[in-house]
Amino acid sequence: MSRDYMAEALALARRGTALTSPNPMVGAIIVKDDEIVGRGFHTWSELKHAEILALEEAGDRARGATIYVTLEPCAHTGRTGPCADALISAGIKKVVVASTDPNPLVAGEGLRRLRASGVTVEMADEHREAAEKLNEAFLHFMRTGRPLVTLKSALTLDGKIAAPYDNTGWITSERARTHVQVLRHASDAIITGIGTVLSDNPLLTDRSEFPRARPLLRIVLDSTLRISPNSKLVQSAAGDLLIATTSAASPERRKLLEARGVEVRSFDGPHGRVDIRDVISLLGERRCLSAMLEAGSIVNWAALESGAVDKVFLYYAPKILGGLESLPMAGGAGRLSRIDAIQLHGTTLHPIPPDEFAVEAWLVKEAKKI
Repeated sequence: MSRDYMAEALALARRGTALTSPNPMVGAIIVKDDEIVGRGFHTWSELKHAEILALEEAGDRARGATIYVTLEPCAHTGRTGPCADALISAGIKKVVVASTDPNPLVAGEGLRRLRASGVTVEMADEHREAAEKLNEAFLHFMRTGRPLVTLKSALTLDGKIAAPYDNTGWITSERARTHVQVLRHASDAIITGIGTVLSDNPLLTDRSEFPRARPLLRIVLDSTLRISPNSKLVQSAAGDLLIATTSAASPERRKLLEARGVEVRSFDGPHGRVDIRDVISLLGERRCLSAMLEAGSIVNWAALESGAVDKVFLYYAPKILGGLESLPMAGGAGRLSRIDAIQLHGTTLHPIPPDEFAVEAWLVKEAKKI
């Protein structure tokens, strides 16, 4: 059976997880006479794109070779020169690409330039889905200008996230919580509500222990600045904590938090609450590709209803709380008829042995939402 070079290029690209933002993860492999002569994957700190690193390793052997690259080579000058031009100059004979780049500065221009120079271009359609999944946050950002927002929650089988009284302990297992850290590591920002901060006093850090290109931006939705200066979040602030509040918040408390190195911004929304849509817009301006929402029942519903959430990742434990007072994943007013329920699609089930599982799905966006 012939070797699957694109699969190897995708594996290379994955080594860039959390190391490339705001750029995409890209892997490249150069093959000549059925031998790999060059490899490369992109990281933000290394500056050079995957194709350039592969060309440097291949040297003169790149002439007449085939390159397998997971994303369309760029055709513009940014932090580096155009990769398409570098491939042409190196004498690459054939370029095999797994997915195109929706970046307006590329958007097919890289492939057009290659073909115009006599380079054979082939699309590896069998790997397109995997390549797009790898860079789903980048692709979403390029198409919308906003980060991909994922609502994560841990639930009992009957959809509860908290009991009426004692909530010590965890709903899901350590194995499931470790999987959550994988998602958190791949995110640029994490968002929670002040209710979660007051009840749990979390740190909201990336505990994967893997390196990152940019710090995980921790965001708290706190309309009246109730957060304590002694909370773990404030005490650990190092240019990575943003408190989203409103103009109704105390100026004195704001100054106190800012003196502790906390960034405080106002986002006035309906009913005197923070408008999470404006928070997401700010993240877009800062070129954050992805954000995880890890909050409580009320904030979850407000985010879902506003249209700010793009997908969900729900972890289910083999437990039932029951009762009318246990909190559901999404509280608030909710939708008042089944026909108006928020719809999801593209559902994927992730088994977490022995008895847990996670549901990943995309929200069907309504035209009136962001």
